Amino acid sequence: MGRVIKTESAQKDRTRLSKSIVLALRELMRQNEPDATSRDLAAYISLALIGIFDGIESSVNAWEKRGYWVKADRFRREWEWSKAVGEQIGRAVLEENWGQVAEGSMKVAQKFSKITIAAKHRLGTPWVGAYEQLKKKQKA
Repeated sequence: MGRVIKTESAQKDRTRLSKSIVLALRELMRQNEPDATSRDLAAYISLALIGIFDGIESSVNAWEKRGYWVKADRFRREWEWSKAVGEQIGRAVLEENWGQVAEGSMKVAQKFSKITIAAKHRLGTPWVGAYEQLKKKQKA
């Protein structure tokens, strides 16, 4: 068995996840009433935010090896909100508390307000099945 080589950096993952979160937020705002698609969208936003937070350490490790402690700490503080908001949205989705989902979504929308997505993006619909993933993660 050969080595596993990861070709994407944490920065690329963070950028891709951020753009897909913005896309999911746009779709969620178009929903008239909560349904299965709304659950998938909100669950995906939650999982992606937690995924962004999980990738922060790999980004700052290189800086810390070079002694850039202040830069690493600043970067951690800049992204620490993502875990808290992701968990808040995740709990709200599982409890069917759409007011909390909307509140969390507004926080995310404010943080990602400068992100633009091309009209012909290749992000697809990564949120399909996210609600089931969130339920499995919650049980574990």
